[in-house]
Amino acid sequence: MTDNHHPTKLDSASSRVIILLLISAFAVILNETFMTVALPRLMRDLDITASTGQWLTTAFLLTMAVVIPVTGMLMNRFGVRKLYILAMSFFITGTAIGAAAIGFWMLVLARIIQAFGTAIMMPLLMTTIMTLVPPMMRGRIMGRVTISMSVAPALGPAISGLILSVLSWHWLFILMLPIAITVTAIGVTQIKSSAQTENNQPKIDLLSILLTVVGFGGTVYGLNSIGEIPSGGSAARAVTVLAVGLLGLGAFIWRQKMLERTNGALLDLRTFAVASFSRSVLLIAVSMMAFFGALLVIPIFSLEVLKLDTLAIGLMLLPGGLIEGLLGPPVGRLFDRFGARPLLVLGTALVASGFWGMSFFTEGSPVWLMTTLYIVLSIGLAFLFTPLFAVGLGGLPPQLYGYGSATFSTAQQLAGAAGTTMFTMVLAIVGASMRSGGASVVESYARGSATAFLVGAVLSTIAFALAFTVKQDAHSREAGNPSPVSH
Repeated sequence: MTDNHHPTKLDSASSRVIILLLISAFAVILNETFMTVALPRLMRDLDITASTGQWLTTAFLLTMAVVIPVTGMLMNRFGVRKLYILAMSFFITGTAIGAAAIGFWMLVLARIIQAFGTAIMMPLLMTTIMTLVPPMMRGRIMGRVTISMSVAPALGPAISGLILSVLSWHWLFILMLPIAITVTAIGVTQIKSSAQTENNQPKIDLLSILLTVVGFGGTVYGLNSIGEIPSGGSAARAVTVLAVGLLGLGAFIWRQKMLERTNGALLDLRTFAVASFSRSVLLIAVSMMAFFGALLVIPIFSLEVLKLDTLAIGLMLLPGGLIEGLLGPPVGRLFDRFGARPLLVLGTALVASGFWGMSFFTEGSPVWLMTTLYIVLSIGLAFLFTPLFAVGLGGLPPQLYGYGSATFSTAQQLAGAAGTTMFTMVLAIVGASMRSGGASVVESYARGSATAFLVGAVLSTIAFALAFTVKQDAHSREAGNPSPVSH
């Protein structure tokens, strides 16, 4: 039974806003994954090396790492409608430049501009859900977010491979352009001022913005550079960049703690005073380290050991991503009914099981086993994302929703970079050791991949233990409760 203070139904205007943001998020994430299988074609058409081509991904990730921490402040300053228009304007502009690109660095510019829009979209979606959706419905709505986060990355490589099999790489951008323009045009008419957050007009701290570039950008780039050391990258340069980045992160945190005294922080870290939020961020970070590492190693193992082509790899990963996305809404309903902990324990157990199974891979492992274990891994992740986002953000006072969403996304970026670096180095070091001992290339990739998956198994087992520490259930924080954070 409900009352006026605890509504369980979403009004039609709020529903339209959330649906539009979900579609927009799906489009930008789908586009983000297009490049994963396009690199060989780009290397041939643009006459570039693999290391040069990686800047398409590196530049995108660096931009995301710098912009995401700023989104909390932007949401408080501009509100949902203006920020949605800004995000999609960036995305459309970048997509148009990519469609017209005549050289590699023009394509890199397109990806950087697209990254501005992508970086804003996910925190904007999360904050809008927390603002508009009643507590009793947040699980099922957050479950829909899983569709964007899971199905889009699963479809991206497959769709990209299909497009590239018949058309030039320009069509990866050309086909996306009318979709982005149409969704944006509808959004401009449907997202009204009622969907905006309170416009507090906080003062912009330029030093904090500079420290995001040095801290977050330097850390992500440094981690990526360390991952390149086994392949001939400069160890001195990588360590120096990472050290500068970590120092920048420390300075950024110190600056935010100073600015919190006047409510002027670029990224308000008082979110970590809420136990449910801090534990959720820690669990998502550990899980993302393992997941992003797996997304790197699985295609390498499939290509070098299983001898699959890029389209076949995309199709092999497709069932897991689709199942993960389809499970989002039912997992959300289970969260609304039973709370977070049972789902998190089950999810981390499944993820750990998938990784432990992969850690026994050899050069004789069949394709069906890889597909099956990736499905197990994906099902586990479906039971993680919705509860973590809902319980983590649900424990915050409304004025910190934007900062909490930005912190979640930032943690995913940093954890993803750390996981990718860790798996890359394990794969390279073990593979090199095997080859120096006389093993074949296939054997070295098989052993290196299995060892990397073992790292993922250890990380996901740690996540399993952390799942028991998340105590807040789905509705322990009702709308209108006093803020647990002093302002």
